[in-house]
Amino acid sequence: MCDYSLHDVASRPARLGEALVTTVFGTGWTRGFASNDQRDVAVCLRPGTELAFANDVDWDRPFRFFRRATGAGRLARFRQVNVNDPFVHHDAIEFPDGRVVLLTRLTPGQRATVVQLPVERPAEPGAPRTTARPAELISVEACRA
Repeated sequence: MCDYSLHDVASRPARLGEALVTTVFGTGWTRGFASNDQRDVAVCLRPGTELAFANDVDWDRPFRFFRRATGAGRLARFRQVNVNDPFVHHDAIEFPDGRVVLLTRLTPGQRATVVQLPVERPAEPGAPRTTARPAELISVEACRA
């Protein structure tokens, strides 16, 4: 999914193994993911999509230049937060330690690879849709190559 602030930007879904880059879109302050080839097209992630960043993830935070590295790491899972509030950003990544960072706070120019996509299982009529882990994964080592 793409955040409400990207509704006026061309978009498409992410693909397994795709190389992405954090980008500032035409609005001047909205950030998200784009492919290396098409920086003006937002790449939308579904909740549960896993990403492997090329380097430790960096984001805007108060006094970041006076603090030590965040130690958040290179692996993150896409999720949505504050979904009941239509006036805030919803797209975020979550690190294994539980830290959550909005995509709009990620420093532009960071590279990531989609290492896992969630699979939607068909639901029985009237049942809510669920997401399951796929059997197909890309190794983190392959992303570093």
